[in-house]
Amino acid sequence: MSRRLLIGGSIVGALAGAGLLSLAWTPGRVSGFRVADRLKAPLEAGLLGTDQLGRDVLSLLMAGAANSLGIACAAVAAGLVAGAAVGLLAAARGGILDAALMRVMDVVFAVPPILSAMMLAAFLGGGPETATIAIAVFTVPVFARVARAGAMRVLKRDFVLAARGAGKSSARIAAEHVAPNVAGDLLVQATLQLGLAILTEAGLSFLGLGLAPPAPSWGRMLADSQTFFLQAPWLALAPGLAIALAVLGFNLLGDGLRDRFDPRRSP
Repeated sequence: MSRRLLIGGSIVGALAGAGLLSLAWTPGRVSGFRVADRLKAPLEAGLLGTDQLGRDVLSLLMAGAANSLGIACAAVAAGLVAGAAVGLLAAARGGILDAALMRVMDVVFAVPPILSAMMLAAFLGGGPETATIAIAVFTVPVFARVARAGAMRVLKRDFVLAARGAGKSSARIAAEHVAPNVAGDLLVQATLQLGLAILTEAGLSFLGLGLAPPAPSWGRMLADSQTFFLQAPWLALAPGLAIALAVLGFNLLGDGLRDRFDPRRSP
């Protein structure tokens, strides 16, 4: 096992474990208001101190991990399914349909997820659903391109030509022969997209387009910390480091998986 795969998997596993644990237990309060405990320094009240409402920062980070990872995973999963379907269809059919689908994907990819979320918020209002849809729509073209490139490569192989000679339809060939051979590429890309999705979700929550208070979110914690940065800098440092660590973990995990699926890329 490569070092990057091990380190990235450990980071992602630790964050996911903390998020799952927060669903059942946290070391401190993540809701309510207590004047006596507000803005306590790290180790003075809890491992990472308390926020402006007297809530435990470590507990908020754990609960925020569950929310942020949940939105990111849901968005990337939706984008993966839709994008893979579009990419495989484009590669299998080719011709005008291929060109048309890829041009549509180019247009969709040109719209940043934050702008998409702002447009969706005008109709649906802000919230986790808006953030999930915006991130998912942005990831569809990425997976479509990866799936199409992999499928075009596989469709030239001898076993696919043999399947065509046996009379199998394009849809059956895509499902039975192409999809399993591009699954590794899609898995690697999904891992890398999760890091970007975490960062995007934090940005959307920071702007008020993601999770609404009092639901904990790393981006929301950063937004709330602005007023108290000089007085309590740990309020910004804790979620900022958590976001950076999550992005680093997913990137290392993606690089490690890519090396594993294609040993020729290993250093």
